Amino acid sequence: MKRLRTLVVMHASLVPPDTLEGHTEKQIEEWRTEYDVTSTLRKLGHDVRCLGVLDSLTELRSTIADWQPDVVFNLLEEFDGIGTYDQHVVAFLELLRQPYTGCNPRGLMLSRDKYLCKQLLAFHRIATPQFAVFRRGTRIHVPRKQRFPLFVKSTVEDASLGIAQASVVEDAVKLRERIEFVHEQVKTDALVEEYIEGRELYVGVLGNERLTRLPVWEMVFGSMPDSLAGIATRRVKWDKRYQAKYGITTHAAADLAPQVLATLDRLSRRIYRALGMSGYARMDFRVNAQGQVYVLEANANPNLEAAEDFAESARANGVKYAELLERLMTLGLNYRAQWRASYG
Repeated sequence: MKRLRTLVVMHASLVPPDTLEGHTEKQIEEWRTEYDVTSTLRKLGHDVRCLGVLDSLTELRSTIADWQPDVVFNLLEEFDGIGTYDQHVVAFLELLRQPYTGCNPRGLMLSRDKYLCKQLLAFHRIATPQFAVFRRGTRIHVPRKQRFPLFVKSTVEDASLGIAQASVVEDAVKLRERIEFVHEQVKTDALVEEYIEGRELYVGVLGNERLTRLPVWEMVFGSMPDSLAGIATRRVKWDKRYQAKYGITTHAAADLAPQVLATLDRLSRRIYRALGMSGYARMDFRVNAQGQVYVLEANANPNLEAAEDFAESARANGVKYAELLERLMTLGLNYRAQWRASYG
């Protein structure tokens, strides 16, 4: 790939230093993804600038106007503290006719809203756990007949925010308590869905029109006690000490039946297209003991840290980290945004 002017956009507090020297492991964990991306792009010879965005797009607009980057490498996951607002930043880039990496605004909107996403999946007859939404600010009415256990989470937050062992509930009292927790502490609507016992699998997808499915990855919950539910809580995902304590790992899924693998491949592509996604995404599944596949979530723009699942699965497919980043840039440059279709 030729040398590109690359504007890497990220949260204002996550702009990384030029070197890891002099920083603690805890500090590095905060901006590890941003460091991995920017340092790798610089090693590849690209002209890289970082721009932190908090609650204003003024500097983003002026930087694009003055520097005229070839591509914006989008690492934003929120705007002004609101996760679902990252779609508006991407829409702003499209209004400026600025190529960018990752998912388009429509795909971000449909995938970020878990309730809307599940409604669309149900419309397309894609198996997903039975679900209901409890709106914040309304009276909680728990139906008398419920099939427990149930799983309670935010309708919009990602990165397992608000998810803990208490998210799996066994009775109506615990269900009400957890819904109230999501309403009051996470401050969003609550999504309640059937809890599926089984293997947790992740499938990465790359592409715009033509899609590449990456090797299936699996979260293994190690030696966690039987009294704890095997779910990707915030501690399971991000607490390295907790992971080491119980031997929690993610790696290439082994011993998947050919039928299950074929189903995961087919569903990942169908979901990607049903939600109008582009760039890259990761689909989360559960497979029960009978081999039934259920879609949990569709995640646009998953974590790009070099040691995280998406990059690891790409590496298992023969795509090194540097090559993966450049492939994402190429997809961004080639994405047929509406302004390209209208103006050529």
